[in-house]
Amino acid sequence: MIVDRSCFLRGRTRTGVLLIHGLGGTPAEMAHLGRSLYGTGAHVLCCQLAGHCGTEEQLARTGWRDWYDSVEAALTRLRESCDTVIVGGLSMGAVLAARLAREEPERVQGLVLLAPTLRYDGWAMPRFSFLLRGLVHLPFGRRYRFREQEPFGIKDPRIRRWVQKSLNTPGNLDAGLEATPALAIREMWRLVADMRGTLPEIRQDTLLIHAREDDVASLRNAFHFQRHLGGRVETLVLEDSYHIITVDRQRQIVNRRVADFVRQAGGWELAPLAAKPEVVSDNDAAHLCDAV
Repeated sequence: MIVDRSCFLRGRTRTGVLLIHGLGGTPAEMAHLGRSLYGTGAHVLCCQLAGHCGTEEQLARTGWRDWYDSVEAALTRLRESCDTVIVGGLSMGAVLAARLAREEPERVQGLVLLAPTLRYDGWAMPRFSFLLRGLVHLPFGRRYRFREQEPFGIKDPRIRRWVQKSLNTPGNLDAGLEATPALAIREMWRLVADMRGTLPEIRQDTLLIHAREDDVASLRNAFHFQRHLGGRVETLVLEDSYHIITVDRQRQIVNRRVADFVRQAGGWELAPLAAKPEVVSDNDAAHLCDAV
């Protein structure tokens, strides 16, 4: 059984933010941003995708529709406390967030895309990465696993060392899985295929943040969203981060820009950060909210 590491921080307004982690990641990727947004008065739900925070085998047994169901259920939970909801995601989580905005225009009022990933074309990706689409359809390819390697999407050496230590510690899932199954990669591509040609249908205001030096997904991914989304798009390019911008060197800039966006969408002023957030979660929320 997979432990629920999702985290719900109850705010003091009728605005909520749903945060979605990336493929093979955990809600801890979004914890620093979540705590910052809670400080504005918003409700914040860092959800956990189906099959994640477990083993590689458990992840491989799920597909993109299962991951999307997790996001949809989280939205329903958040709407119980909120009139306005902004949905944000990191990497593949950004693609799931975009799909939710497309499918739920009445329930999603704003969209935050953080290092959105449609293709793995960053500078640290293997030269043979263009062969992956064919590989996952072969019998041996479906059993393949893609190991996490330096720089792990992190430019900050201190945080990178923390990630390395977490990945090398058996049973420690703070930094996500040590490797991603090929079947999970295939499911991500299927999600991307589902979004193909539909971005103009997404008309919510969008905040788009991407690092110029992204080692996993190049700026071309962000520019594709910028060109094709149907609503107003505000774009910020970071100059001193890699892929996991929610925990890297410029995370405070990310926090401030997302907080401003949430404040504008909700139509309220920033509130001072409470001494300690009220956490509502089934299991490991306290650990999550102290992460990073």
